[in-house]
Amino acid sequence: MTLNLLTALFAFAFVTVITPGPNNLMLMASGANFGFRRTIPHMLGIGLGFPSMVLLVGVGVMQLFDAWPPSYTILKVLSVAYLLYLAWKIANAAPPGRTEATGRPLTFLQSAAFQWVNPKAWSMALSAITLYAASRDLAAVLWVSGVYVCVSVASTTSWTVLGQQMRRVLKSPARLRAFNWVMAILLLATLIPVLWPGTA
Repeated sequence: MTLNLLTALFAFAFVTVITPGPNNLMLMASGANFGFRRTIPHMLGIGLGFPSMVLLVGVGVMQLFDAWPPSYTILKVLSVAYLLYLAWKIANAAPPGRTEATGRPLTFLQSAAFQWVNPKAWSMALSAITLYAASRDLAAVLWVSGVYVCVSVASTTSWTVLGQQMRRVLKSPARLRAFNWVMAILLLATLIPVLWPGTA
């Protein structure tokens, strides 16, 4: 991979991971509700889970989907159902006094598995492989995957810290409840391009 192409890949990867989407909105909500330390497994699940997904997509997972077209519909249904569930969980998160005792952020495995039903993750993975590893050469796919590991560190940290800093403003149960509902609504809004592609 040439230096120019690698630079373009870094820019593409950074822009795609830093912009709002299901992962980032959930990280911000987790940072606000649970703090930075308890959100680290969630961060690692995204930071390693998505690049692993890119790698598997690049080496041939998409061929399985192409071989059985109904799998796209199944994936869309699973994506919508799981995002609805996560939005409900965020909207009904415990207030500040109870969060540390009863609330639980996503685990590493939950977060990594979520990438496979995350509509934005699929779009990012397919675009990255198509643009920067079109030959599906293993070395090129590994470069794409590796770059996403690097940029994910900056993205997951930034969104979690943003949420953590908002804890100062969200000390009252009413404010945290309002914040969680806004995050849940924004998370649901990420489904619009999936359900109505023409509006994206």
